[in-house]
Amino acid sequence: MLARIESMWSSLGPVGQRIAAFIVQNPQEVVHMSVSEVAERTGSSEGSIVGLCKNLGATGFQQIKIALAQELVRPVQFIHEDLEPGDPVETTVRKIFQSNVQTLHDTQGALDVKAMEQAVQILRKASRIEIYGIGSAATIAEDAHYRMLRIGLNAKVVVDSHVQAISASLTGPGVAVLTVSHSGSTHETVTATRLAKEAGASTICITNFGKSPIQAFCDVLLFTMARETSFRTEAMTSRLAQLAIIDALIACLALADYETSVKTLRQTFDVLSLKRY
Repeated sequence: MLARIESMWSSLGPVGQRIAAFIVQNPQEVVHMSVSEVAERTGSSEGSIVGLCKNLGATGFQQIKIALAQELVRPVQFIHEDLEPGDPVETTVRKIFQSNVQTLHDTQGALDVKAMEQAVQILRKASRIEIYGIGSAATIAEDAHYRMLRIGLNAKVVVDSHVQAISASLTGPGVAVLTVSHSGSTHETVTATRLAKEAGASTICITNFGKSPIQAFCDVLLFTMARETSFRTEAMTSRLAQLAIIDALIACLALADYETSVKTLRQTFDVLSLKRY
């Protein structure tokens, strides 16, 4: 929950930031306070607190308190340390690995299992799956395409923005679109996802937690939780989180149709064995 607050900070208004700052600075107190007490301490209304809770993906203040209590019992083991110009190799390696571990930990906490279940259902029912990604997300989209082919799904990947727009406009009911966009604000992928949604396709997006334009055109959202430092952009750590979500998604799809998936995996393994000496 504290990671969610940090991720959402820039999109919160002055009142929301004041409430969020109080929660971050006083988590031990907040778990024992009522919504009215927090409102009094922050000079805000109960409605503003409930609104902040919903922005953070919680159903209400009680769920925020439960999440904070869990984090206090199981504190974060690794922190996101920024790199310094004078850091030796050993320190740099440690900071990078710890940051990656924390990104996966945070993403697991942010990922909605029900959303994952919905994504699995949509992809299983789809007559065709299209996967979109631009820039650093293109390689993630291509990996998802490869993994889906291995278990026998009718999927194609599109990483050219012009082809994305054309292909998206030609989708329709029965087609599922999986978009990978860390920021959720890349014009090309937002446009492609919108066109697919307008054409009647079911849309799924893997994106970082927080508000973004692409969410208005998505049926299912699978959130990553990556943080930015001076030397590492969020997109760098987000790749690991995106791949982890795709790993989980493919595993769930394979288990949902186990016999067919195993048969196809064996068949594709035999084909790939021809590529090896």
